[in-house]
Order: sequence, then structure tokens, then C-alpha cells
Amino acid sequence: MTLKNLLSAHEWLIEEPALDLARQNAYETLFTIGNGYLGTRGSFEERVRGDLPGTFLAGIYDHHDSTVVDLVSCPDWLPLSVWVDGERLSVQGAMVLEHRRVLDIRQGLLYRLTRFEDRQGRRTRLETLRFASLANRHLCGLRADITRENHEAPVAVEGGIDGRRFNLDRLPAYDEGHVFDAESRFEKWAKSRHLGPVSSDGSDSAVYLELGTLDRGHHLAYASSLSGGAKTKRIDDLAVAERVKLDFEGGQRCTVDKLVSIWTSRDVEVSKLRRTCLETLAAASTRGLTAALNDHLAAFAERWRDSDVVIESDGPAQRAVRYGIYHLLIAAGDRDERVSIGANALSGERYRGHVFWDTEIYLLPFYIYTQPAAARALLAYRYHTLEGAIANARANGYQGAQYAWEAADTGHEETPTWTVDGKHRLWMGEEEFHITADVAYGILTYVRATGDLDFLAGYGLEILIQTSRFWVSRLEHDAERDRFELRRVMGPDEFHEHVDNNAFTNRMVKWHLLEAADALELCRGERRAAFDEVAARLALNASEPATWQSIAERIHIPADRETGVIEQFDGYFDLKEAPITVWDENGMPAYPEGYHHFNSADTTLVKQPDALMLLYLLPDQFDDRVKRANYDFYEARTLHKSSLSPAIHAILGIEIGDTAKAESYFLRSALVDLADNQGNTEEGIHIASAGGTWQCVVAGFGGFRVKQGRMTFRPWLPASWRWLRFRLKWRGAVLQVSIFSDHAVFRLEAEPGRSETIELFDRPRVIEAGKDVLLRFSPGS
Repeated sequence: MTLKNLLSAHEWLIEEPALDLARQNAYETLFTIGNGYLGTRGSFEERVRGDLPGTFLAGIYDHHDSTVVDLVSCPDWLPLSVWVDGERLSVQGAMVLEHRRVLDIRQGLLYRLTRFEDRQGRRTRLETLRFASLANRHLCGLRADITRENHEAPVAVEGGIDGRRFNLDRLPAYDEGHVFDAESRFEKWAKSRHLGPVSSDGSDSAVYLELGTLDRGHHLAYASSLSGGAKTKRIDDLAVAERVKLDFEGGQRCTVDKLVSIWTSRDVEVSKLRRTCLETLAAASTRGLTAALNDHLAAFAERWRDSDVVIESDGPAQRAVRYGIYHLLIAAGDRDERVSIGANALSGERYRGHVFWDTEIYLLPFYIYTQPAAARALLAYRYHTLEGAIANARANGYQGAQYAWEAADTGHEETPTWTVDGKHRLWMGEEEFHITADVAYGILTYVRATGDLDFLAGYGLEILIQTSRFWVSRLEHDAERDRFELRRVMGPDEFHEHVDNNAFTNRMVKWHLLEAADALELCRGERRAAFDEVAARLALNASEPATWQSIAERIHIPADRETGVIEQFDGYFDLKEAPITVWDENGMPAYPEGYHHFNSADTTLVKQPDALMLLYLLPDQFDDRVKRANYDFYEARTLHKSSLSPAIHAILGIEIGDTAKAESYFLRSALVDLADNQGNTEEGIHIASAGGTWQCVVAGFGGFRVKQGRMTFRPWLPASWRWLRFRLKWRGAVLQVSIFSDHAVFRLEAEPGRSETIELFDRPRVIEAGKDVLLRFSPGS
């Protein structure tokens, strides 16, 4: 059986049908494999000029000589080269007769077929299959099938670990529009180095490489083995490899398996690291790559059972949505509470692996409702980095805890102060405060959906107290008007800096303070012992929650009371209009002539949803009239210069009836990487857009929202969609939802006798466990 036969049906495959080296960096991102512990970009095994390989390990950050803390580009476990009579086969060094790569998103496999003709006219066929095990997250596998098509020359395979890695750090300032060729594009970057040698050696069965990060002091251990007969070793301080001569045994095809074990000092003590790494590899080698592959496939199938979204339709929707879910599945683990998900997950260096509000607002809903254990771990990261948030507040002269706009391993603020070319000042780390409220929003959304009061008492309570104290110290009291304000801030729309009273920030702070007070009261009643311990340790004054409530009710929220349009910040309505009149080939709006990101502050142009985010995050606090007024006003001024933007517009478009635009926005979000419509897929996957796309389908077309603690549905399907099906985990049960054009079928998977009351178009309905409940509705009702 050929490796190709292991692949899933066509609808689960993302393909590169022919060699396209000009787009190789984009394909490296698109073809990332991972398992939540690590992510590996889809680079060629033999390495080529202009590539940017990368393996990123969750939680392995380092500073050393970089501008700010980096998620380290760790040793590369992929290298595998085929040599025909001493000539190395490469897509740049031989004639490529045929080439195809396929990412199987259902199974987490990357397949490759390349047929080479070397300078001697010898034709050799190479097929590979790689995976990062979801069953054993410290294990990766690579199988290579080599076929001699028209020759019997000797063939050798070399595979190992390459620790000669670097991170991109700074780029010289070039004129706008400067284009580098595909092979030299990274040469001008200043590069930061994070890895130094610890030990390297080889045995009859494996090669071993251990490196250390130069600032944080993490130890990274890799062990690798090739199948086959006698091997020769190449051992250097920063790289190890072994070579095996293939024995075709009278045939023309031979298979080589490469297994790699990866551990770090974050996982085990340094003194046990080598033994643990080698023992993992030895156990996997004894069972063989096929057994490891089967374990991996079973684990992936289990994840898909909980997370799949089925769209019966024409067009690209189904594959695009599943592609986003695939990346969500490989981005998160459920065991390590000390890590979160960066803006590009574990697929690239953009944003240096830092954690933003993306996690709580765009990613967390997917995990809450399909993988709640992963959601819990992601939120626990905020607890374990709380000391860093407290240090941030203290450094800025405030009390309590201020979460970093960009965080890494400690919770301290890691936002760069300049763009990578040094041209423009960045103010987000000093002014984009709303993330502290976003963290609280994520915690309370999780608790309400899961009923996990143990998490609230053990983790969330302390965060809510410390972040509420931050807001009390950060808010400024206007004595003349007896109101509280937040001056010199930045909202989600990052075109506008140094503004006063950003409506999104102020309204979320109000929500935060009111909900935190209620959460404390809940814990006091339901988890009294835990509440008393935290209250005593933090010296919580009995009057503090009442103070939060009193302040919250007097926070200034800009608005146009006559039309219902929320003023994005004080003075926004007085800014200059710069109409959007040009859209690119992907349907994305272009900057009006003369404008760009850093000179739009005097206009009403909006980078991404800001005031509109309130309508989405607080759905039961704004009526349809206000939603429509704000959508109509801000949609016409939004440039969508963030991949986070289209999803929110799609959902709100469905809610207010602008369904044609909603479909368009949905496709922009779903295809952001597959179509590269932001133009930067090569730098890493847009993981927040993947989460936003899931929300488009479930919260938008599926109409799912939680209001007043109850699941509610107001679905609408495009004409080209025949039906939609998804599953939601809710307080220990599962609700299976099937949406059709004029009816929906709900099935509650729970213990016998349990029921849940949902709302369908504002009408309460009781769903009993184990029964299919068909409910009809009028489209648009």
C-alpha cells in the first residue's frame, strides 16, 4: 500500500498540486502539523533556499539578544535527505518531474510526492508522510518511501536534528512596496540567537541533541532514529544526524522510518531529561512507526467527534471551516496550565509567539463549547501569570493586576515599542488596557457554560479581585460631572491612539466590575471555604465589591442618544471622513489615497470592530435598533486591516439582516489563509480568524448565543446551504444541533431524566435527554 492510500477523502485535503517555490513560505504555514505541545511548519525535508522552517514548543520563550521575548524557533526535527550515488536530491538541485503535497486535516498528516531526475538522468520517486502525535505529544514520525524508477544506483538516506536555528528580529527600513525575491527575502533581517550547545552524541540506535536557551535556561532534548541497517553518525555541537544505506533487496522500492522524541526541562527535571527522551524514543521504536501512527489517528478521530462542523452546501465553506478547526485542534493542549496560544499559534514567528486578547475573545468560545478541558487550561495560564500582571500594574503606578497586551511566559508586558523596521512607534502596550476586562470576560463565559465553580473559586476569584482593583485605580473621577473616565487609552481600533473614553473599553470595564461583584457573591455562597481563604490572603475588604458596583454605574459611555450610534471615543464624531471607494481582488477594502495605518488617526476610518465588539460580546444588552444603527454606521468605515475583523461583521450582519454582506464577510474570514487575503500567511496561521470563523458558523448562521445564562438560537442559512450540524458542550452534557432552512433538530446527550430549556427565536423550548426534538420556525422570524 502506498502512503497516498492512507489519506482521507478529497473534501478533507488541502493540496499543493505542483511545485511553487515562490509560495513556499505560505505553504510552510498552511501545511503546519502539531499537537498542542509543538508545531512544525510544512518545510521541505531536504531544506531549500529561501525557506523558513520552524518547530515551536509551547512555553519555550527566550530573550537573550532579541528586541523583546521570542517564542524560540527550536531545533528542527524534519531534516531527511535522499542521496543517489552521492548526489543529493532537492527540488532546487534536480529536475522535478512531478510534485504534490497534501495536508490531511482529518488525520493530521502531511503527505508529499516528488519525482526527481538527477544530472545523470536517473529518476527517483520520493513519498513522505509526517505527523506530530496527538496520542503521545513528545513523539513525531516521518516515513519515506523511495523508489528507483529507471536505475539501480546506490541510495542512502540521512536524517537528524538541526539546532542551528535563529529567530527573525529586525528588518532594515525599506521604501514601501520593496519586494525581495523568494530565495533571499530573509537575508537582510537582523536575527536573534537563543540556543547554545549542552550535549550531543550517538549510539547504535539513536542520535541525541540537547541545547539550552541562552536567557531563560530551558533545556531542549531531541532523540532521533532511522530504521534500517548499519548507520554512520555525524555529531556536531548544534546538529546530529545518521545515515543509512538502503537495501532494496532486489526490488525498486524501500521504506525508511524516522521517529523523534522531544522533551524539555519544562516537562521533567534536567537530571532526568536525557533518560526520559531516549526512553520515549526506544519505546516508540520497539512498537514501530505504524503503531505510533495508528495511536495518533485514533486520537485525532476523537477530537473531531467533539468538534466537527458539517455544512451541506456547494462552494468552499465546508473545507475552509474544517481547515480552521484543524488548526484550533493542533494549537491547544489540555494538560499544561502554564501556556496559552499566541497570535499565530505554533506555526510562525509573527508577533513573536505572544498572547493577546485573541485567546479569550476569538479562540476560547471554540474550546469552551467543544474542548472544555483545553479552555480551562488556557484560562489557568492567566492565573499562573497573575504575578506578572500585578507587576505590570505596579510599574505603571496602579494597584491590582494589569494584564499585558502582549504576554509570553511570565505575564509581563512584552509589546514592542517600534515596528520591526523601526519606522513607527507602537503604543498598544501602554494604552490598550481593555485586555484586562477581556480576561475576566473569558473566565466568566467559561464558568457559565461549564458550571465549573471549582475553577472560579480556585483560579478565577483571585484574578477578578486583582483586576477589579486595577480598574478602580486606573479610572479617573470627574468630580464636576460625578462620573468615571478612562483617559489616554486605545481601543481595538488601533488607528486611534491616546484617546479618551473609548466606548468599548469603558463599557467592558463596567461589565467587568459588576460581574466580578456578582461572582464573588456566588463564591461566598457556593464555595465558602475557598472564598474565605482568598479574601484573607488578598485582604479583601467587605465593602470592596459594593465600591466596584458604585463606580461601574458612573462610568462614562460615549453614545449618540438620538440615533443610538455609540461614539467610539470622545471626539470621534468630529473627525474627518475619508470614504472607502476601492476594494482589492479579495474583496478587501483599500486605504483611501494617501492614508495608511499610521496616519489615519484624524479620520473616522476604523481598522477593525471596536464599538461593534460590544454588540457581539454583550448580546442581551443592546436592542435590534441600536445594533442596526451601529452596524450601518461603522461597517462603512471599517477597513478590516486585521484578520479578526470580518468574522464579527459576518455575525452582526446576520443579526441585523444584512445577509449578503454577512456571507461575504464569512468567506473572507474562512479563507484568510487558504486565499492569503491578508497577504501575510507566510508568517504564520491566523489562528484568531480560525476561531472567529467557527463563531461565524455557530453563533452567526447557527444563531447560538448565551443570554441570561440560557442557550438561545436565531439561525439563518444561506440559500446554498442545505443544512448545518454542530455540537455544543454545556454543563457536562452535549447538545447536538441540526439547522435547516425552516426547522431545527436538537438532541441532548446527557443522563436520563435531564432536560435543558433553550430558546428558539425567543420562545422557550424544553429539550429532554435522548430525544430528537424538531422545532419549526419561519426564516428571519
